[in-house]
Formats: sequence, structure tokens, C-alpha cells
Amino acid sequence: MNNSIFTARQGRNSVLRTGIALVVATLAVAGCSTGETETGAEQDVEVSSSATNYPLTIDNCGYSVTIDAPPQRAVSLNQGSTEILLSLGLADRMVGTATWTDPVRENLAADNAKVPRLADNKPSFEVVLDTEPDFVSASFGGTLGEGGVAARDQFDRLGVPSYLSPTDCVGKNDESVNADGNRTEPLTMDSVYREIRELAAIFDVRDRGEEFVAELERRYENAAGEIDASDVSLAFWFADINTPYVAGCCGSSGIITNSVGAKNVFDDTTNEWPQVSWESVLDRDPTALVLGDLSRRSIDGDALDSKIAFLESNPVTQRLSAVQNKRYIVVNGADMNPSIRTIDGIEKVAAAVREWNIGS
Repeated sequence: MNNSIFTARQGRNSVLRTGIALVVATLAVAGCSTGETETGAEQDVEVSSSATNYPLTIDNCGYSVTIDAPPQRAVSLNQGSTEILLSLGLADRMVGTATWTDPVRENLAADNAKVPRLADNKPSFEVVLDTEPDFVSASFGGTLGEGGVAARDQFDRLGVPSYLSPTDCVGKNDESVNADGNRTEPLTMDSVYREIRELAAIFDVRDRGEEFVAELERRYENAAGEIDASDVSLAFWFADINTPYVAGCCGSSGIITNSVGAKNVFDDTTNEWPQVSWESVLDRDPTALVLGDLSRRSIDGDALDSKIAFLESNPVTQRLSAVQNKRYIVVNGADMNPSIRTIDGIEKVAAAVREWNIGS
């Protein structure tokens, strides 16, 4: 048995610039209510390989979005959304990215280098507006919403359409959008595929969207199609040493676990990232630990080496079977977020299970 560690961007017119200055000043004084109802009850945009007919209207997370023409100056506010746009070959139509958790996927690095990075974390509203965007997308309501870069109504008042990933609203209640809260339905890859198809329709590259979805589906089947890990239990540790954030049943980690037929030892909670005690992890004693190697370094337990050092020195975690057998499956933080990187996570977990020969 091998117990080694597994490791993996047409300018806008002058009216917009004038409007930006006026509206930002007004918002700073008066504030702005969003009037948004972000729920999961909505219909898919019609998907086909034909050209998009504009104006295109999409019901997106309970918010009606109308696109008058293919965006030429897009800003993506989260890495997940950025990597979809880059995968669709849209770097030349992007004027900014932000909120990065990990290095960009290697196959997207060259195109990503052509797009200005506005901020490693959340940029200010003014920084985004300085790019004169004609479209803004995000993966999380915590970025595109109250308490984030700006509420969607703020962009709407400037004539800038916005798009939020369905992965952060479908199967969530209102309180859980903008936060790692409870899911009312398990996340599936269909929400990621829907995001790809809707963004492809918005940018009038539907064929590319269908090709990309087909590629991800093939990778999913190749990684998980022949795996039966029903005898394997997993715990997904994202961050924090003292009271660790682990994956609940129904987020991206749930897709990864279910794809290989394994069991998440914390699948009895619908909270995406509950904080638990190490004693509770030991009580459930998973076969293997899926460890997030986060590029950020904001708290203890972000980096892989700090995770392993803790696991192998703490008197409670030392007793874990996964620690004693050094069954660590290393993934990027982005692999644990609902995105195209979820497929990366599936591939890494499936590879480890095959290598260790611990599935049934």
C-alpha cells in the first residue's frame, strides 16, 4: 500500500464614466438597497449551439439580467468565474479579475496573464468601475452583494449587467446566499454546467460552452466511472487548527465524495463548512483526510505543511487512522469551491483511492 501524499481578460462611452462619478457620490451619501430576492427558484436559459439573440434576458438567482450585446469589457470578481471565462476563450474581453484563492489552473495561465488583476481579494467598487465594465460576474453572493464589492442594484443603476453563479443560490435559502450556510438541496455539477452555458450564451460563444461542458463530463466519468469507494470514509479539512472548518454533506465536497461512492463522515450536517472539534473528527475516524492547501496565509492551518505538522503532533489527531497511515489527499482551496475545479478534486480523490487500493 502506497501511503504517499497526493498533490495538483470596445470601450464604454463617456456617458458611463460621467454616470459612475454621479452615482458613486450619491450612493456614498444615501446608501443603496438592493431589492434583490436571491432564491433558487428559476428557469434555465434556453441552451443551443445557435447564435445568441440579443437582448438576452436571464433569470439569475432571482434577479432579472438583460444583456443587450456580447460583453467586451467584463470583470470577474472571483476565481471560479474567472476560470470559466478563460476556459471559454474570453481573455480578450476581460478587463479585470479579483478575489483569488489559488494560482490559476496551469492551462489558463497564459490567457490569465493578459488580464489585469484588480486585487488579490475583494476590490473596491470604485476600482471595478475604473475599468469601465460592461458586465460583472462573481461566484459568491458575498462578493457580488451586500457587504461585498457592491450590491447588484448598484451595478444595475449604472447599466452594468451582473451575474452570480447558480452554485451560490440554487438549493440555498435566502439566509445562506452570501455565506457558507445551509443548503436545502445538495449541490450538483449541473449548477456548474448551467453557469458555463449561461455565460457562453451571454458572450455568444455557445458552441464553446457545450464543448467545455462535454470535456468536464468526460473527465468526471474517467476519474470516477470505475471507482467504488463504498468502504472509504473521508473528512475534508479546509482551514483553522483550533476549531477546524470541515465539509458538510452538500457542497462541492459532497460532489467529490459521491462521485467515488465514498462517505463524508460529516454528511449529517447541511451546513457547507461547519466548525467542529477534533474530538468529533476522532470519534468518526475517517479512512483518509482531504486537506486544502490554501494559497492565502491568514490563519493557522491554511498551508498544507501547517496542517500536517498539527495533525502529527496533536495528541488527539495523532490517534486518527488517516494520520497514522498518512492517508492525506491534497487539494487546492479552489477544488473545494463549487466550480470547474470540483472536477480537479474528483480526479485527485479518485487517484488516491486507486493508488491505495482501499476501495471495495
